[in-house]
Amino acid sequence: MKTFIPKINEIEKKWYLIDAEGKVLGRVAAEAAKILRGKHKPIFTPFMDCGDHVIIINAEKAILTGNKTEQKKYYRHSGYKGGLREFTYEQIVAKHPTRAMELAVWGMLPHNRLGRKIVKHLKVYAGSEHKHHAQNPEIWEIKD
Repeated sequence: MKTFIPKINEIEKKWYLIDAEGKVLGRVAAEAAKILRGKHKPIFTPFMDCGDHVIIINAEKAILTGNKTEQKKYYRHSGYKGGLREFTYEQIVAKHPTRAMELAVWGMLPHNRLGRKIVKHLKVYAGSEHKHHAQNPEIWEIKD
């Protein structure tokens, strides 16, 4: 019996809509990463882009459990000596409401060429409006 490997033209891409309002940030990011990779499909192949497109709305209304809103830290380094910058979750969301969700999803994808290609299929919006109505996205429910 041979291993099934799908052809690129056999892979059907769909669009899914996830509403993050009142949902835990990590759970939304994990579901989005699963859809982007294609792990929900029976034709999943680890070295191919067989995933779907994901639209996340209300990203700024996602919640964190415990005291993470004050204690969670994000780091960025400029590459120069002493160039390490530290930000809390509150600071990130105040300045860029979608950045925390994008970073959470990116952290769950492979950090290679495939991951950089897959992350482009993620669209994150702070509010409830998005501009992808023409793609007829299906609503993806996250079970609590």
